[in-house]
Amino acid sequence: MNFIEILLSEKLKSKNPMLDIFGSDRKVLQIACQDLTNYLKVHWDLVGKEANECELVDKLEEFHSENPDELEEFINLWTGIWLKKWKERVKLLIGKDKAKRWNKVTRILNKAEPLWRKLADRTEMQEIVTSTLVKNGEICGTSILAENLLKMEIGRNKKKYTNEKEHVISVVNNSLRKARELARSKGPLIFVKVDKGYYQHSQ
Repeated sequence: MNFIEILLSEKLKSKNPMLDIFGSDRKVLQIACQDLTNYLKVHWDLVGKEANECELVDKLEEFHSENPDELEEFINLWTGIWLKKWKERVKLLIGKDKAKRWNKVTRILNKAEPLWRKLADRTEMQEIVTSTLVKNGEICGTSILAENLLKMEIGRNKKKYTNEKEHVISVVNNSLRKARELARSKGPLIFVKVDKGYYQHSQ
């Protein structure tokens, strides 16, 4: 476990004892860790810097040794806001429940996947859109939302471009506009399909 996982696992567990952080709900911890990392990268101006993950951990450990109470208070507050957002943003689709409604979205995402994988700048593209989401107040599922916004744009974008650079600029600009709108919206944005058996087992 890394430092961020240790900090967040304790807080998530204390705020929601029903969460099986190291079992069936491990994904919740993983997404929360990614979201906190994205939030702090923006907060500490580390977006787009090489080796920003290492610098981030160094800063956190330094913060922890110098101001442990302040860090504890911040993590506590952030986790509370994040869990509230998680309940608003993530919807579980049980069995075939409403799955048809999201089939169109899934089709576009699947169509975009091969092209997305070929893009050399996809990590940087995702980081730009993620930081825009964070700057506009979104703190839950930021990496997932950023990647999906970019893929949706690629999947829907039928225009012909003279080169990859022109295509990338167009996709990023459209995704940034949608990221700002998305951050201001309410309601679920991430849909997780779970098996009925899994859901009954986790109750």
